[in-house]
This record gives sequence, structure tokens and C-alpha cells, in this order.
Amino acid sequence: MKHRTRPPEQDDLLRPRLADMTDQRHELVKLTGLIDWEVFEREWAGFFPSATGRPATPPRLVAALLYLQHAYRMSDEAMVASWVENPYY
Repeated sequence: MKHRTRPPEQDDLLRPRLADMTDQRHELVKLTGLIDWEVFEREWAGFFPSATGRPATPPRLVAALLYLQHAYRMSDEAMVASWVENPYY
């Protein structure tokens, strides 16, 4: 099963978007705008399939986590823990 494409985001009066709460000057926010994510979507789409019925992991998420894991020299477990806690990840 292929990953699902992200639906267009809609503003909600009572729930601000995460992008509105983060500092747009943060280095990782700036880096996100410089990366051509379509390359990962196109080239890596078949590398992370799902055979259990659950949608596949988006290639963009995998690429971003692999970059962060390498850049900050983290183990798999530390990367997952940091990803859950840090909104910039």
C-alpha cells in the first residue's frame, strides 16, 4: 500500500497550526524550505511499502528523520524519542 498524500491544511479558529507556533528563523525550519522534497517522494516511494494494511510511511518523513539522525548522531531509539518531543523535528 502506498503512503497517503497529505490533505491540504485548513485553518481552525480554535487550534493554531504548528507552523504558526514555531520560530520561522530556526535553522531546521529554514532547511525545510531549501530541500526539494519531491525528489524523495518520487525516488523513495517504493522503498518503504506497507504490507499490513496500514498506510506506508511517507518518504519525506523517512528522509527527514534519517537526516536528523545523522546530523545529531543519534541512535534509532533516541531519534524516535526526540521526534516525539521536539516540534522542530
